[in-house]
Amino acid sequence: MKLHHPRPASKWAALPLGIACALAAGSAVAQEAAADEPQTLDRIQVTGSRLKRADIEGAVPVTVIDRAAIDASGDVSVADVLRDTTFSSFGNFRPRSGSTAQSTADIDLRGLGSDRTLVLIDGRRAPYAPSTGTSADLNTIPLAAVDRIEILSDGASALYGSDAIGGVVNIILRKDFDGAEVRIGKGNTAIKGGDTDEASLVVGTSSDRGSLLFGASYNSRGMVFTRDQHGGDVRGASPYGNNFYFESDTAPGEEGEFGGALPGYACNDPGFWMNQGNCVFDYNSVQADEASVKNRSLFARGEYRINEDWTLYATASYSHASSFGRYAPTPGVLYVAEGTPNDPVKGDGRGAFIYHRYAAAGNRDDFVDNTVLDINAGASWRASDRLQVDFGLRRSNADFDQIGRGYIVTPLAEAAAADGRYNLFDPFGNPEEVIKGITTTTTRDGKFDIAEAYATATLDLFDLGGGTSAIAFGAEYREENYADIFDSLSEAGVVAGSAGNSAAGKREIQAAYAEWLFPLAPNFDFTLAARYDRYSDYGSDVSPKVSLRWQPLDNLTLRASAGEGFRAPALPYIHSKRSFSAEQVSDYRTCLAIGYTSAQCGGDANNDGIADGPEAGDVSYQVDSYISGNPELESEHSRQYSIGLAWDATDWLNMTLDYYGIQIEDRIRQIEYQELVNFDNNGVALPPGTSVTRRSNGAISEIVTAYANEGTLDTRGLDLNLRVRLATGWGRFDHWLQVGKVLEFTVTDGSKVTDRLGWVTAPDMRASLRNTWTEGNLSLSWNINMIGSQENPAKPPAYGYVAGGEGTRIGTYTTHDLSASYKLPWEGTATLGVVNAGDRYPELVGYSNRPWNFNLYDGYGRTVYIRYAQTF
Repeated sequence: MKLHHPRPASKWAALPLGIACALAAGSAVAQEAAADEPQTLDRIQVTGSRLKRADIEGAVPVTVIDRAAIDASGDVSVADVLRDTTFSSFGNFRPRSGSTAQSTADIDLRGLGSDRTLVLIDGRRAPYAPSTGTSADLNTIPLAAVDRIEILSDGASALYGSDAIGGVVNIILRKDFDGAEVRIGKGNTAIKGGDTDEASLVVGTSSDRGSLLFGASYNSRGMVFTRDQHGGDVRGASPYGNNFYFESDTAPGEEGEFGGALPGYACNDPGFWMNQGNCVFDYNSVQADEASVKNRSLFARGEYRINEDWTLYATASYSHASSFGRYAPTPGVLYVAEGTPNDPVKGDGRGAFIYHRYAAAGNRDDFVDNTVLDINAGASWRASDRLQVDFGLRRSNADFDQIGRGYIVTPLAEAAAADGRYNLFDPFGNPEEVIKGITTTTTRDGKFDIAEAYATATLDLFDLGGGTSAIAFGAEYREENYADIFDSLSEAGVVAGSAGNSAAGKREIQAAYAEWLFPLAPNFDFTLAARYDRYSDYGSDVSPKVSLRWQPLDNLTLRASAGEGFRAPALPYIHSKRSFSAEQVSDYRTCLAIGYTSAQCGGDANNDGIADGPEAGDVSYQVDSYISGNPELESEHSRQYSIGLAWDATDWLNMTLDYYGIQIEDRIRQIEYQELVNFDNNGVALPPGTSVTRRSNGAISEIVTAYANEGTLDTRGLDLNLRVRLATGWGRFDHWLQVGKVLEFTVTDGSKVTDRLGWVTAPDMRASLRNTWTEGNLSLSWNINMIGSQENPAKPPAYGYVAGGEGTRIGTYTTHDLSASYKLPWEGTATLGVVNAGDRYPELVGYSNRPWNFNLYDGYGRTVYIRYAQTF
């Protein structure tokens, strides 16, 4: 089932026939191609500019994934389409069981984070997912409604405001459509459970006065269980089975030495097994890696031209995405006092801490429903031959509901264990009423509502040597209302196996922007842009940008841009309530307070009460720790530049090459608990909203962290696009090679500087090669996707890093997708395809408590799909 990694020299050894023919006989093909008639290009607007221009290649890099490329991919959702793009450098989040964002899927450009990637729908902001409050949920955008996807791989805060540091994804919906189209499809994965279904109906009509389009769509992917995805023989071994620690003699109420498996328990109930003297639980036997997702959508779009000057338009969509996820039974830690019924070693004078799995209470099952209603209405007015105005109103309501079953109320479980009603030595023998008496059903509901008014005008000002100087200017007003409300027990922090707390807030944003084009010569122009944004909850930002375009040859365009960007603090980062956890930290003074020697605690040669090293030896312990919102949080800022070229080498070959650099300062990030301890020990001022509180003996009693403005990020890279389009006596060949190469990705957190490239989490290269051959009614496609190799550094960072051991390497990961489509005589099209034809499977190298990096790789194996479309 698994394939060997190809040698680096053979990544592109199998060059498709069309490219080979083109490179060998390019001049002959060019001579045979029909000469294009001279024509005047219409002015159009593309992502990355408010101005409409006739230039095909502008001053900023924009990549377009058209409907044909979407259909040839075999994907059934917008998220799947974007997951394969080379701009998703380090992968994107997708639905998974056990996550607080179980049902959502996002897009992360450049590896900078989905909250630094702006998602637009027809040029307007997509609503945030209420479960995260920080990024758009692609699962709520129906793929059947999409005409194309435009990716601006350059910073664009000067035009669009916050979140556009990593780039912009603009999802353009269908507009003009005559007739009707019905589409159905089904995919079957090699790995049990991940099957897909799709169906859609689109009906439209258009005339000289306007157009009208209606549509409905459905797509789904099933749940994938861990035992099916990486084999039933790969057993999990969580210490939260039935093990115990003795209570510390030197610090009563703290854990002391490890006692091992709970004596008297056979450790043979379903899911439990003995592993080197420990009674562990096999979470792989019951949990799912990926949650199921079903998306149902309705959408409509209309446009009506009143007269030559006035046009009215409106769009509306409703989407409902439901998801089911399953996680292993709740783990928890119970304290049992000396001599009580569940004391593992009676008579020793000490109590014990039991690391227990509440398997008798069943699995943790989460049911999620997301709904989005989005309505936009506006008008376009041609005031004169030089002035055009567009204005409108938009309302977007995103709602979120989640129900969780099988969770444990810790105080009730502790009380039942203390008096013997809950028997730790025979969990499955406990009466049903006892089990039900300690379990709860959790609830969570949220919203992210947007109300928006906007107006944009474009004005032709005067003529210059290269054409008409034009300016686009506009204003926006937006209200955002966010809430994510947990049930009262979860808010109190007494529900085991669950995390998070409620958050709610709202803000108003006012913005004004302008973009001014100066065509100084027929082959040279530059554009100035700036935007002012004012947020009611933290302040204002100004984002300038300059872009240049020089065309020294008819077939060669050189371009460059430089600008500044910003990201406003997300509402959850400001308004979240305090949430409890018990984190492990190392601290010299706490280490001494619980009875260890100075040497064991890291040494204090200076006799200043601070450990010699930044961390306190090898001794670590749990402390009461909390995370909460930070009302003092401010925006982060970036400086960005890009330099590139677009070269139409021949009639059949063109390419673009772009170099980019991004630097982010005052990063919005969650400060880690160990960092705060190190800051406190070294006399460094703690970031606003954070604290370390100590007892009179110096031991830490409480740590509070939050999101803060701290640290920098620097990244540089290259993007290559190479396209071949040619007609031969053997049919039409279309090839598209994309390569994304990350040259630098350095993160600075406090005094720590980390180069992420080479980690198991961060490949430095992604590439794709799309090949299509068309002859008459037959079309064949062969798509190749490549994710570069990764290797742990010799000394991996000590914080926030979960992966294989030192030197662990993941080789280049390449998959091949094949499809064949045939247009039938009765206006039907049948498609048969296979995704990951080689049945490639991710290497089992742990990442973030998962068997592999779920953001980068899927584990479906070979997927065979069929699709039929009928037009009327």
